[in-house]
Amino acid sequence: MSKNVVITGAASGIGAQTAHRLRADGWHVLGLDLPGTKLQASDNFTPLFCDVRDPVQVEAAFKSIGGKLNALIACAGILRTGPIAEQTVEDFDLVFDVNVRGLWLCAKYALPKLKQAAADGELARMVLLSSIASIRPKVNGGVYAASKAAVSQLTKVLAVENAADGVLINAVAPATVDTPMVRPALSRNSGNYKPSGNSPLGRIAEPEDVVRLIRFLLSDDAAYITGTIIPVDGGTSAAFVPA
Repeated sequence: MSKNVVITGAASGIGAQTAHRLRADGWHVLGLDLPGTKLQASDNFTPLFCDVRDPVQVEAAFKSIGGKLNALIACAGILRTGPIAEQTVEDFDLVFDVNVRGLWLCAKYALPKLKQAAADGELARMVLLSSIASIRPKVNGGVYAASKAAVSQLTKVLAVENAADGVLINAVAPATVDTPMVRPALSRNSGNYKPSGNSPLGRIAEPEDVVRLIRFLLSDDAAYITGTIIPVDGGTSAAFVPA
């Protein structure tokens, strides 16, 4: 029997690649992203349109899901960089509204369905997207790093609160990934150009590098893993090359 997963930020980047791979694995993907994004219904794919910052829209999106829900993968996120003294209140609010409030809302409304799946003896998982910035922040990335640190701590609390109900909750913490969100900062003209992302492996991550770990966390092999933040950084944090 097919399993159902909600993926936020499904229109691009890590979310889109995760949707592609899970569909190939036999999952039915409910891809959630902003109205106006290019998501189209197809075999094993149902688009859900909402702004994750809006509690009314998020609640309605999850209520619209007929039947069971086996997993939530929260990939929706936004990046704003710059010295803290130069960033605006609007920058701060936008980053926290999307990266923290939006994730929290999706987790809140997914949990009843995930608990029901677990009670029925089915798989029930949540994978949240944190960042290596939550562990090793960089200059000019303070607001983003703070938002991802909040995601990591929410992951741990959610995992402990829901473990007895059989819902396993973890986070992945990538280093720099080549996605549309970060690509402007990777431009040779951006002042931040580092083709290796400071990784000892000599390259930045591709979305598929992160998706492999997400797929593992949804598998039976991860049945005793919860409350964990797992880096996907190519050794970046171990080597610690200063920004």
